[in-house]
Amino acid sequence: MIDREHTSLSLRQQCKLLELHRSNLYYVEAQEREENLDLMRLLDEEYTRHPFKGVLRMKAYLDDLGRRVNIKRIRRLLRLMGLEAIYPKKNLSQSNPAHKKYPYLLKDLVIEKPNQVWCTDITYVRLAQGFMYLVAVMDWYSRYVLSWRLSNSLDSSFCIEALEDALMMYGFPEIFNSDQGVQFTSEAFTGLLLANDIKISMDAKGRAFDNIFIERLWRSVKYEEVYLKEYFSAKEAKMGLDGYFKFYNYERHHQALDYKKPAEVYFNKIIPVDYINCVDNSLLVPRKVTHTINMGPQVQQQ
Repeated sequence: MIDREHTSLSLRQQCKLLELHRSNLYYVEAQEREENLDLMRLLDEEYTRHPFKGVLRMKAYLDDLGRRVNIKRIRRLLRLMGLEAIYPKKNLSQSNPAHKKYPYLLKDLVIEKPNQVWCTDITYVRLAQGFMYLVAVMDWYSRYVLSWRLSNSLDSSFCIEALEDALMMYGFPEIFNSDQGVQFTSEAFTGLLLANDIKISMDAKGRAFDNIFIERLWRSVKYEEVYLKEYFSAKEAKMGLDGYFKFYNYERHHQALDYKKPAEVYFNKIIPVDYINCVDNSLLVPRKVTHTINMGPQVQQQ
């Protein structure tokens, strides 16, 4: 997919056209031993089924499978995947104490229109011989996935790129909700929101269900796409997820939306089949508009 010897397109330009983070160029598939990758698959699947399970219960689960693994190793693998049980706990948060935290603004808030609240989160995506991280930005009211990015590391840059994509394409929400992860509390990420007069809301520490709709999105992504396939590369993962998110937005009926599709609710109109089946992904946005984003002092492009 990437031609390192291309004479007219730089690696940066090729990554931008393919919507790939540049860190994917340096992706090493076998960063963990095969045994650890197998354990990570088991832990990821069990966490998706039962997100309340912490390290001790995960150890008991693996013991039941005949996999004798010490607690220290399980804790390391869970942290590597960015997985935490949903109950409050000590010393397992991935937040940075130096970063400012914001209060949760969605309690008792009536969400009644698109672009009132957006939310974001990161999840682990397994490959045949490795793993990557997936971030998505979603409209809370319609469940419409506005943007997403893949990366082989948990740095904040791919999260910022996903946010920029959503803002450029769809405008600005009133409130943006996330957890207290270091990617979302960084000055670069929050600065981009504040520069565009977007209110910041953050889940209480250890309360994944404060961001329940994107947690449900991850369950759907994994059960309906990731667990059914065996991605052998970052390229295959991107192609598979690209197809799934088109299906999720434009074809998948949601019970919570009175069996409407997210795109129908977000755009308040029926999306023609021609848009759904088009090759050019940009055509999937019937009212695509490029908005001017105030990048803020911390996130100026280099």
